[in-house]
Amino acid sequence: MDIKTLATEMDNIVAQGAIVDAVKQYFADDANTSDYNKVTTTGKAQMVEKMEGFAGAIAEVNGITHHHTVVDDNVSASEFTFDFNMKDGSHIYWHEIIRRIWNADGKVIQEEYFNAK
Repeated sequence: MDIKTLATEMDNIVAQGAIVDAVKQYFADDANTSDYNKVTTTGKAQMVEKMEGFAGAIAEVNGITHHHTVVDDNVSASEFTFDFNMKDGSHIYWHEIIRRIWNADGKVIQEEYFNAK
């Protein structure tokens, strides 16, 4: 599998705001995630549930900017800025690096988020 192509495809889907679709298409069933707020998921189903809940809480997408992606062997790192108005009246502005480890089948097995501010 060409990880650079897969990472680019996944990042394009995320940049369009279809975050749930990206997880459904590119995550392995046993994928795990963690973020800089120490929130973790175990398994694709749990991540899909988390992302569906998050996406459903967005009132307005002000912008999603994909800055860069680098790939080395089976690891990719993508820089994004996410800017959302939430239904609860709050505002989310994340500038983050998303590091993914890919398996031999071209699926994400680990995704970790780092604050890039």
